[in-house]
Amino acid sequence: MPQLKTGDRMPDFTFCTPFEEGRSLYETIARAPKTALLFLRYYGCTLCQYDIHQFKVHYDEITAAGGQLLVVLQSDPAGLAGQMTPEDLPFELVCDPQAALYRQFEIRPAGSMEELADAKAVEKIAAAKAAGMSHGAYEGEELQLPAAFVMDREGMLLYAHYGKTAADLPDVAQLAQLLA
Repeated sequence: MPQLKTGDRMPDFTFCTPFEEGRSLYETIARAPKTALLFLRYYGCTLCQYDIHQFKVHYDEITAAGGQLLVVLQSDPAGLAGQMTPEDLPFELVCDPQAALYRQFEIRPAGSMEELADAKAVEKIAAAKAAGMSHGAYEGEELQLPAAFVMDREGMLLYAHYGKTAADLPDVAQLAQLLA
């Protein structure tokens, strides 16, 4: 499948979270006027921990904009279930340890660590470390790039972005604006 773009319809898929199996994307996006679907790397990634924390702390901005958030990680659901409870995050983590969704939607890895990192990534990692976050278990593709999609209840893509570096992702304020 070619990379998705604004105006395409996001294909439905079934996913699991650390606490639930077998829910469809379309069933989930029907719950809110708009849904942001973010593809990060994996839960142990310091940069991803920082992004997840920022989305958690500022989730009210996302819901105030009329949206909801799903974050896809290349993490094992059982491993995440051992590290958190369903109440720890106000949004759901979609577990894709085999990276099937990343391949399906052509979310490619960077060619090298040099291509993966940029000044924004270094800045975010420094902020994460200052907040006491540290790298956890390695999972999935270490060079994985992010992607961000915003869709309406019918799955029509209102925004599609494939990251060029590990930190090339909308922040909370940008995401809220895209969901408004």
